[in-house]
Amino acid sequence: MNFLQTVLAFVFCLGSLVVFHELGHYLVARWCNVKVLRFSVGMGKVVWSRRFGKDQTEWAISALPLGGYVKMLDAREGELTGVSEADLQREFTRQNVWKRIAIVAAGPIANFLVAIVLYAGLFMHGIEEPSSKISVHADSKAAQAGLRSGDTVVEINGQPVHVWSELRWQLVQAAMDQQSVRLVAERTGQGNVNLALPAGALDGLNLEGDVPAQLGLDVARPAPVVLQVMPGSPAERAGLQKGDLMTAVDGVSVDDGPAFIEKIRAGAGKTLLLAIQRHGQPLTVSVVPDAAEAKSSKGTVTVGKINAEIANRPDMIRVPSSPFAAVGKAVQRVWDTCTMTLKMIGKMVTGEVSLKNVTGPITIADYAGKTAAMGAEYYLSFIAFISISLGVMNLLPIPVLDGGHLLYYSLEVLTGRSLPERVGDIAQRLGMGLLLTLMLLAVFNDVARLL
Repeated sequence: MNFLQTVLAFVFCLGSLVVFHELGHYLVARWCNVKVLRFSVGMGKVVWSRRFGKDQTEWAISALPLGGYVKMLDAREGELTGVSEADLQREFTRQNVWKRIAIVAAGPIANFLVAIVLYAGLFMHGIEEPSSKISVHADSKAAQAGLRSGDTVVEINGQPVHVWSELRWQLVQAAMDQQSVRLVAERTGQGNVNLALPAGALDGLNLEGDVPAQLGLDVARPAPVVLQVMPGSPAERAGLQKGDLMTAVDGVSVDDGPAFIEKIRAGAGKTLLLAIQRHGQPLTVSVVPDAAEAKSSKGTVTVGKINAEIANRPDMIRVPSSPFAAVGKAVQRVWDTCTMTLKMIGKMVTGEVSLKNVTGPITIADYAGKTAAMGAEYYLSFIAFISISLGVMNLLPIPVLDGGHLLYYSLEVLTGRSLPERVGDIAQRLGMGLLLTLMLLAVFNDVARLL
């Protein structure tokens, strides 16, 4: 079922974004009065098609489900003998350069508009996320900057922060730009405090990994309080009660729910001594966790369970925005994502960031399935991100991509004449080779991650 869900989530995500991308080309081509011969979802051999409209445009589904295209009446793709004079005036290469630029740019622009609409809807609705309340690891860069566990970060570099994803986004941007981080944190009993992470603290961070974790930051988790005890469980036999606060396991203090749970998981079949607080009074009890099998990245492992529910979920908040503010935030998010993607590509070209960051369809499918399982809000946010990525990638100045054609037409605007056909053919072959190399690299990285 998980595999089927992943496949369906991937097909819907990529298929819908390809349709919107190609609709951008199609609608602007029609607006510019260029004749469209075929609108295809997928590449390669056509497996299904129907003709509609005054121009009898062929709407098709092709064999390879990755990508799509809009085929216009184009003198570069074959002889135009037998074509009426009226249709010849609607041939693509006979249009002025600005119309050709508009038609080619419309696809990526459609992807950006889709992302703006999705993000705006999500911002208006609000996404339930962990708050920006933090846990700080001892002796970390964050601790050295003065941050403390329990602080709630409310501002980074002048930008308001409400939830963990916003905190992480601002830190990644600062790390990418190698600039210092100015923070405002709300601290119990002190109000707002101003702190700073120097630019040097961001040097050497692995941008491929969890940037906040490398700085010593994590989502704040609740104290390990017992929420429920199952009848007949090891927890009940040990005398644990609802409301008990765990303070230590075998003499080692535990600060939050995950830390306590990890101690229990590691103690299958062993007698563990628990220090607890009950109604303000310290107590000591012993418990023997049952042994149970669980799946992990290393396969099936044996873990301990006491069958008690322990507080573990971080503070969750939902921050809805007004329609006007939501659109503004959506535009800003799309712009920030575009600039960050381009910076990441630039760092890969210069060798500052590993080429392992190049991902392909397998990774996209994996994340599509995971976000779909998490809920509609996360899945739609993922689709918006992929839509931006498709828009940016298509604008790269690589022949055979939209960006390559835009480069040709930009040169035509500057020089007053079109690119020689022979130069265009050579550039197309080079571009196709580069594109195939990137695709092979992406698939290799995908398979390496799986292994």
